[in-house]
Amino acid sequence: MPVEASEIAEKIRGEEEQRVEADAEFRKLTGIYLGFVAMLLAITTLGGANATKVMTNSNIQASDTYGFYQAKYARQTSYRLAADILAAQLVANPSMPDAAKTEIENNISRWRSTADHYESDPANSNGKQELLAKAKALAAERDRAAERDPNFDYAEALFQIAIVLGSVSIVAVSRPLLRLSGVLAVAAMLLMVNGYLLLVHLPLE
Repeated sequence: MPVEASEIAEKIRGEEEQRVEADAEFRKLTGIYLGFVAMLLAITTLGGANATKVMTNSNIQASDTYGFYQAKYARQTSYRLAADILAAQLVANPSMPDAAKTEIENNISRWRSTADHYESDPANSNGKQELLAKAKALAAERDRAAERDPNFDYAEALFQIAIVLGSVSIVAVSRPLLRLSGVLAVAAMLLMVNGYLLLVHLPLE
């Protein structure tokens, strides 16, 4: 039996309604997806800002600590040289009066003790050994933050591109564009996680 025109129209209308509903559902789910990606972008931006802050602060503190270490080293050397000069004077002048000899010996003892105190001062954590250990720890923290930072930069760029593609896919109702957006978002998420955990070291050089 020939299909009546009304039945064809009804079928076309039904298919059109299904397509409209499918497109509406696609746009709805894509909107939710974009909201999730935007949230990840915010987390990534926060991580990148924190890494930059840590890198800058640690670099400044490491530089200051190394400077303090150098100053300690210079003062320590001065005290040791002064003590050695006085010790040489004692040897060169054995007939020196006892009072003068005692004064010089006291100075030698005090200056060498001060020099030893500059070498290590665990109580105040500002001896040369403690300062060097602190400076190395700060430098390591700076280097770790410097490794984390590019992960966040790349992730942020990929998330932004994913959001743009996702937005275009809503307008064009393009599922291929949405899939491409999803691939970029997954790559960005992996970089974001690596930025926080440094599971993989990126070849930056």
